[in-house]
Amino acid sequence: MKTSYYIPVLILVITVCSCKKNFLDVVPDNVATLDNAFTMRSETEKYLATCYSFLPNDGDPVSNIAYQGGDEFWLAYPPASLTATNWNVARGNQNVVRPYVNLWDGDDFDHVKYKGLFVGIRTCNTFIENVSDLTKVPDLTIDERTRWLGEVMFLKAYYHFLLMRQYGPIPITDKNIPVTAPLEETKVKRQPVDTVVNYIAGLIDSACTRLPVTLLTPSTELGRITMAIAKSMKARVLVYGASPLFNGNTDYNNFKDKSGVQLISTTYSAEKWQRAAQAAADAIKACEQAGIYLYKFNNTTGFPLTDGTVTQMSVRNAVCEKWNQEWIWANSNSSTWQLQYSSMAHIDPANSGNSSIYGTLGPTMQVVRQFYSRNGVPITEDKTLDFSSANQLRTATHDERFNIVEGYRTARLNYDREPRFYADLGFDGGTWYMQNSPSHTDENTWSAQLKLGQYGSGVAVTITTYYPKKLVNWKFAYTGNNNSQIEDYPFPTMRLADLYLLYAEAANEANGPSAEVYKYVNMIRNRAGLPTIQDSWTNFSTNPGAYLTKDGLRTIIRNERNIEMAFEGSRFWDLRRWKLAGTLLNANITGWDRSGTADHPELFYIPTTYYTMRFVVPRDYLWPIREANMVVNENLVQNPGW
Repeated sequence: MKTSYYIPVLILVITVCSCKKNFLDVVPDNVATLDNAFTMRSETEKYLATCYSFLPNDGDPVSNIAYQGGDEFWLAYPPASLTATNWNVARGNQNVVRPYVNLWDGDDFDHVKYKGLFVGIRTCNTFIENVSDLTKVPDLTIDERTRWLGEVMFLKAYYHFLLMRQYGPIPITDKNIPVTAPLEETKVKRQPVDTVVNYIAGLIDSACTRLPVTLLTPSTELGRITMAIAKSMKARVLVYGASPLFNGNTDYNNFKDKSGVQLISTTYSAEKWQRAAQAAADAIKACEQAGIYLYKFNNTTGFPLTDGTVTQMSVRNAVCEKWNQEWIWANSNSSTWQLQYSSMAHIDPANSGNSSIYGTLGPTMQVVRQFYSRNGVPITEDKTLDFSSANQLRTATHDERFNIVEGYRTARLNYDREPRFYADLGFDGGTWYMQNSPSHTDENTWSAQLKLGQYGSGVAVTITTYYPKKLVNWKFAYTGNNNSQIEDYPFPTMRLADLYLLYAEAANEANGPSAEVYKYVNMIRNRAGLPTIQDSWTNFSTNPGAYLTKDGLRTIIRNERNIEMAFEGSRFWDLRRWKLAGTLLNANITGWDRSGTADHPELFYIPTTYYTMRFVVPRDYLWPIREANMVVNENLVQNPGW
């Protein structure tokens, strides 16, 4: 029996590599075993690092399913530069024999490796059991003991959440099952989602009583858990549990365990949203207490920049500037270098042949169209601007030169869009300001020119011809000998804008539109250079009263979330928890035709379909459990449809 969710194992401390200023630099100088892991502080600290080592690398486009598994990005076939194993999920090839992204058991599939999170949970249990024993680790101070226990309690809760998010009902592993336990005791059952959510929230509450408000020594502790992190993640857990996928979902009427226990609630509960809203409000207070606030770009270049470019840099660097004031939590063991070279375009004519980057991750037309008009409303309902002929060519004017190269002909879809469109997306004719701008300003700066025959064409053009510019650190630079300089940054697991939107969503669902809901959405819009919801919808929308109703404001908040959190891994999970994947992921993947030439730009801007996605409802909302587990443990039930 090798099913990884119930056979206790001994975890070896592993080496964790990261930048020089983070906690996970604590690595073993020899192999740790349970015989010596809790004999002295130095050995126990290594075991603490092992508990952290199960955190996923969210900034890796190969392992993070959100990059290849949904409709936010598409790849050319065959894919270049990236291992595309997980692309099989988006292409409808998930299976029960050997599931892709198997966090339940762990797997190494075509060199895409996942650690089983039940193993991570058992590692945390071992730590908690031993460090809670005051007779062990005698040189560990009471303050450190308390804090370390809080950190590992949170990690244990977080690993349960990652499993719940993917599989729905899961076994709760509160304590490790002894090796000597009878066989029947090891055959665990899946617990209802509501039970799992309550368990996770309770464990985070216990962790919060032990955690510091902020890092005590930031220079050496980056990435370690604080109260703000724990409370913010509790809010995310409760929002997920209150969302339509798990709250009154009648698609799961017959989803029961073998004892007849209902595993996902089919009865809607407004109280879940009330609880989530309160948790998010508490988290916002904790973040304020910790000095976390929305990032604003500070131009320290010494060169003048327009207000529009400063706004765009505030959006871009909220993600890419390491450890900035908006980050609530980032895994210091994560890396984004592969994400960046897969997101970068050839914007420098002198380096058009540089082979150090690849146009791999292509934002789809569905995502491109979701960004607002310059008036802050969807392009489908702006009553003053017409986007019906999206591929009609237009020439950029002098006044538009900071977003699109003056005199350049590009599609109408690329004009009159909000600042986040130009901050987040690279496109044919679009400017691409970087720290090494050839003009030292945003005037006459770098740009993407992507049609065949132009310097940006070739292998580095994404299949859709759009790029996730937002993900590339502004210090990226091409160097000689086909190399490039990439400033790596750990990917933010949660930033404050995310939390604000979770609060707005939960508060609206709980009590409808209110000044508080508008406040937090408008703070994000203000940073993005947009008017308030009230002003934009009143003055520019064909549906001016949408923000006055719960249903209308729900749509606005979801749109705002899709835009603000674009390319950060949220859309993949949000479409599932909102139960919108069944509609939006049964659609064509489209973009422009990258085979078009500079001599005939109208042929470049031909809407092109690359793939027709297929999402089976309700099957594809939850991950399959590997079928071999059902043979080993007859108490388990498979997710519906698998």
